[in-house]
Amino acid sequence: MTRRTSLNGAAAAGGAAAAPDGTGPARPHAAPLLRCVNDVLFRVLAVIASTCLAVLTVLVFYAVVMRYAFENAPDFVEPIALLLVIVIAMFGAAMKVRDGGHIGLDSLVRRLPPRSRKVVIAIQHVSLIAFAIMIMAGCGSMAAETMGDRIPIIGLPEGVRYLIAMPAAIAIILFSLEHLLALRRSSPGQ
Repeated sequence: MTRRTSLNGAAAAGGAAAAPDGTGPARPHAAPLLRCVNDVLFRVLAVIASTCLAVLTVLVFYAVVMRYAFENAPDFVEPIALLLVIVIAMFGAAMKVRDGGHIGLDSLVRRLPPRSRKVVIAIQHVSLIAFAIMIMAGCGSMAAETMGDRIPIIGLPEGVRYLIAMPAAIAIILFSLEHLLALRRSSPGQ
């Protein structure tokens, strides 16, 4: 089951009011500055992840053709492909936090009263923030320890693998804060 606790879901958690144009529920919004920053950050992550996916596709295709057609497999493809996969996975995970499309079992949460549902969603986003902080601490430590080592063949510092997760963790924190603020603003009397 896919869990949809997006910013639109915050409206459902607190009883949605009609949009000003009468087309449906109004989307509660977080602080306008945070929302604008997150919009730009989301687009940047999407462009980078999409570009990495395209480069990965071309790179793997090149490696397969070179290996099976010319029996000359390039050795640089694997370490570069690994870095690209890390970027795609981490940035994709952060983007799913923004749109609430992560995997989860929400059969119990959907049956909760609106107030309890909001509490569970708030706990979820606070947990995501804590997880992102742990990612930053762990990856920062590992990057510092391995920065002197080199990735074989391509020669980049080994710590680059861990630094890739840092912008994704920052994005997870910002996206979760946006959800929390939207949840708070969707409360009656706000």
